[in-house]
Amino acid sequence: METPIIEEVLEQLKTLPRELQWRVLEFSRALAKSTSPSGVSGQQLLRFAGAIPLDDVRVISAAIEQGCERVDANEW
Repeated sequence: METPIIEEVLEQLKTLPRELQWRVLEFSRALAKSTSPSGVSGQQLLRFAGAIPLDDVRVISAAIEQGCERVDANEW
C-alpha cells in the first residue's frame, strides 16, 4: 500500500534542519493562500455587462484571434 502523501512529507520534514522546516512551512502557507478564491463573484460583475460597445468587442475579438493563432519561435 502506498504511503499517504502527508505522512511522507512529515517523514521528510523531520529530517530537515529547523531553518528548512520553516521554509517548508512558509511555502505550504503560500500554496494554501494561492488556492483560495479571491476577487469578486460573477454576480457583482454583471453590472458591467454591455459596458463595451459591440463594435469594440468585435475589434478586440478579431485582434485576439489574429494574435493568438501564431507562434513566434524566435520570440524567446
